[in-house]
Amino acid sequence: MPPDAGRAAEQVARQSYGKLIAFLAAHSRDVPAAEDALSEALASALRVWPERGVPDKPEAWLLVAARRNLTQAARHRTVAANAQTTIRVAFEEAEERMNETGHALFPDERLKLLFVCTHPAIDSSVHTALMLQTVLGIEAKTIARAFVVSPEAMSQRLVRAKVKIRDAGIPFDVPARHALPKRLAAVPSAIYAAYGLGWDGLDGEEERHSLAGEAIWLGRALLAVLPDEPEAMGLLSLMLHCEARRSARRDFNGRYVPLDEQDTAAWNVNMITEADALLRKAGDFDRFGPFQCQAAIQSVHAARRLSGTTDWQALTTLYAALVTMKPTLGARVAQAAVLGRALSASAGLEQLDRLDPRDTAAYQPYWAVRAFLLARAGDDAAAVDAYLNAIGLSDSSAVRDFLTARLNEARRATPG
Repeated sequence: MPPDAGRAAEQVARQSYGKLIAFLAAHSRDVPAAEDALSEALASALRVWPERGVPDKPEAWLLVAARRNLTQAARHRTVAANAQTTIRVAFEEAEERMNETGHALFPDERLKLLFVCTHPAIDSSVHTALMLQTVLGIEAKTIARAFVVSPEAMSQRLVRAKVKIRDAGIPFDVPARHALPKRLAAVPSAIYAAYGLGWDGLDGEEERHSLAGEAIWLGRALLAVLPDEPEAMGLLSLMLHCEARRSARRDFNGRYVPLDEQDTAAWNVNMITEADALLRKAGDFDRFGPFQCQAAIQSVHAARRLSGTTDWQALTTLYAALVTMKPTLGARVAQAAVLGRALSASAGLEQLDRLDPRDTAAYQPYWAVRAFLLARAGDDAAAVDAYLNAIGLSDSSAVRDFLTARLNEARRATPG
């Protein structure tokens, strides 16, 4: 197979999967069938494109092929004729629009699909995972690793949820404005979870960057629907603040650089400016929530590019507010790291010691922070053990290399 054909299919699948699935599912009302149809279309592309060449509009080609697969499957299931007609007309309208223009233009239904994935009829424990796979095309094994469950268990949960969407007739639409507050809580969390995987959870910088960009797109789409929702502003502000630092997270040799050692000149000033403007606008509503709090934390870090120093006391105050609103394990471990810098290493370690060992045993950030604080406290022998745990739990080779360097420092400082 010519490499260009294979790469083209993979690129379209990576960049357009969620958009294609959302459109197919929104008009067929059947997520599993849409996924099967698109999977068959991708397989056809890998067979046909090497012989005939990559089409000018590969996204359109895949949509047309998937549409045919869906309608054929519908006939085999003896779906009512009017339902087949609805599917066919919707797809033909999209195909006509794509043929009339130089771009693959068809309605982007991803936000609708996102609300479907977080519908109250779906078990709340699977909302985020379902969105990650259905809207963004992340493999079940990757999601399973993020949620610390087996791939088989995660696949079963996702299949059950998709069947529920179809059998319960969950509508593919953005809820009416009066119903949005009840539905909102799960959506930003799912978007931010996607950004988190894009930030650190996948192999390959290109894939991480693409997924992070998709999450930011969803954040913008959510804010467009909810222009007066401060937490939607806080979510987008938080992601933009983090994304502004992407290029500074590695040095010229690809080595990991922690936040407080990053070159602030490499940060994206435009993103930081937009993020801070969103945070100020959110503050006008006087409804301070956890996403705004996390964005404010990142804004304090961003201020180092102007002041040259980090306001650790401000971070202490903000983390105290965050763990009051949302006492997640990640927030409490980050709070311990800040206390270790603002007060003393022992203060941070005391905070870590309050956490349940059953929760922290396999949580990599806990061991990385614990190792750092133990080294600052002068307990290098204990720091060595903590660094070994952190290295063993890390999925990132760059982070492992960074921690290994710190581990060697602790070993050198250990008596005897």
